[in-house]
Amino acid sequence: MAEPWPTEIRLKKDRRTLAVSFDDGEAFALAAEYLRVFSPSAEVQGHSPAERKVVGGKQAVEILQVAPVGNYAVRLVFDDMHNSGIYSWSYLYRLGRDREALWPAYLAELEEKGLSRGA
Repeated sequence: MAEPWPTEIRLKKDRRTLAVSFDDGEAFALAAEYLRVFSPSAEVQGHSPAERKVVGGKQAVEILQVAPVGNYAVRLVFDDMHNSGIYSWSYLYRLGRDREALWPAYLAELEEKGLSRGA
């Protein structure tokens, strides 16, 4: 079975939401903050699950640029100058599909570490 393929990727005018539609009919509106704190970059994810960092203070982050990477991903450039995450189609799909589980877990981690969403 083939992985879902994006049919449209659109950065909203406010630069705080990335809308992604897939060929299986799924469509997700992904907040810039959500995308930033779940960046697939080594800076955030580390090189193993034990190295993953919990990133706070990104509630007001915006996406400055969405750049294609081959035909398999996009690189997002955020206004905090983070630009090393390459978001594959399957990763974007997973972020959209699993948001209801990922986001509350992230908020709990922030609280546990004494961090906040604000700057």
